Amino acid sequence: MIKDPKAVVLFGAYSMWKYAETDQLEPGVFRIAPFLEQSVWHPYLLNGTDAHVMSFGECASCFSGDSKMWFLRPVEDSKEVPGRVMAAQDIADLSARVSALPEGELPIGSLRADTLVMLTEPQAIDEEWRLWVVEDRVVTYSRYKQAGQVGYVHDIPEDALRFGQEMAQLNSGYAPAYVIDICRAKAGLRIIETNGINAAGFYAAELEPLIHAIERLCEA
Repeated sequence: MIKDPKAVVLFGAYSMWKYAETDQLEPGVFRIAPFLEQSVWHPYLLNGTDAHVMSFGECASCFSGDSKMWFLRPVEDSKEVPGRVMAAQDIADLSARVSALPEGELPIGSLRADTLVMLTEPQAIDEEWRLWVVEDRVVTYSRYKQAGQVGYVHDIPEDALRFGQEMAQLNSGYAPAYVIDICRAKAGLRIIETNGINAAGFYAAELEPLIHAIERLCEA
């Protein structure tokens, strides 16, 4: 039983935004614009300014016979496929299979031929962190990978935390709440991507500060 539909935030699957809209729950799900479209962030992106952007259906012809490895992810925060490194021929083969499927056979929430994707050259990363931003302020964080190994630790160096906060302030008003993944790479601290806060893994973040920040947001 929902006591106040105007003070509900849903966490779990990305698709819950449909449930929130149908039942008029607010704020429900905080949807975000593609980070690739945020020009103020372009100088700080790990990947993006040199990205190949196309529909997934186009990949079959563009990457067939290519011997390189590519980082692939949807442009939208749609969770149709997680960002990952794939061989070009594997991307082309998957694109061809998806494009050949009749519309009715495509699973809900899966990659489609018209899904807009970005492809960039893989980058070497030393450390990766997820930061939770509410009302342009970093409220909690978690390291999730170091030296290529997954490991969830509630820890972040001061310079990385400061960088994350600066990026949130630089794009003030981007969304009431979201997560921003940052990393330390050869070129320094960089933005990997942003994700909707409602379907992002919590890793080793401290949840109490996040809960209090969301409560304040709902009360505003």
